Amino acid sequence: MNVKLKKTAGLTAAFALCSGLAQAETTITVANWLPPSHPLVSDVIVPMTEQIKEATGGEVVANILPAPLGPPGAHFDFAVNGVADITFGVQGYNPGRFKTTNIAEIPFIGDSAEVTSVAYWRVWDSMLKQAGEYDGVKVLAVFTHGPGEIFLKDGDATAPDLLDGKKLRVGGGIVHEVASTLGAVPVEGPSSKAYELLSQGVADGILFPYESVNFFKLIPQLDVGVSVPGGLYNTSFYIVMNKAKFDSLTPEQQAAIDSVTGEALSRMAGQMWDDVDAKGLAAMEGEITVTPATEAQMASWQSALQPVIDAKIAQVSETGVDGPAAYQMLRDEIAKLESGE
Repeated sequence: MNVKLKKTAGLTAAFALCSGLAQAETTITVANWLPPSHPLVSDVIVPMTEQIKEATGGEVVANILPAPLGPPGAHFDFAVNGVADITFGVQGYNPGRFKTTNIAEIPFIGDSAEVTSVAYWRVWDSMLKQAGEYDGVKVLAVFTHGPGEIFLKDGDATAPDLLDGKKLRVGGGIVHEVASTLGAVPVEGPSSKAYELLSQGVADGILFPYESVNFFKLIPQLDVGVSVPGGLYNTSFYIVMNKAKFDSLTPEQQAAIDSVTGEALSRMAGQMWDDVDAKGLAAMEGEITVTPATEAQMASWQSALQPVIDAKIAQVSETGVDGPAAYQMLRDEIAKLESGE
């Protein structure tokens, strides 16, 4: 090989190497508004980024931003507008924007976040996405936390009128209507303010999954817990990606990301919630007396909340999706998953 050919070959090899390095350095930014120690970050978002890197052979890597870009409710639009490439959050933090989430937040649907989350993804992928609420992004997962339970500073856990007049801290979504329908006074506030609201007497209690009571260090503030079969409510979450960023990836990279997101990511998120809920319940031992809801309470609550459930399903139908059919599919998928199918 003469000197000219050697130089050309060397340049070709160098160009190929540089191209490979450029591919390996495709970076996606992930916005975060929770403490790094929160299990949604440490046990879902971080593993998700690691799985994306592995699935793409190191061609797509993620940078989780160290500080919030803005309030939680702004994060969906951060993904829409490309302020960040991947964001996550609670649809209920954007009141009125997402009606299809009603399907997953309805009371009494399931005791396992994993089961509910997988069923929710399947319904979303089959029916709910037709509503177009997420057309501005690439949806990586939709899921729920564990069933929402009742926690109070004091009171008779078995009383039929347990919640009458109680000031309860609530987040977004259906939980506000659940609380008010059952006679409570909803106190709006982000989860990060829950300790302050309880410790200062602004709230008499809270509707939360077991994990959140433990994570936000609320156990010393509460004495009474009531576990509600199927959950008194659920909260829906999303993980989404900027559409232009996803479209800029190669078809192979897109397929690799699809292989570790969707139902797989929704399942991982649900498994995380089930695991931390179990740990949260264990942490309450000897501190909060958790009592199952009585048959009389359940009959009363189910009757009182049925109009709310009907109204929420009707709102789903307003999007052009068959709300009753979507709700039935969710119940059917939950039953299949619970039976091991």
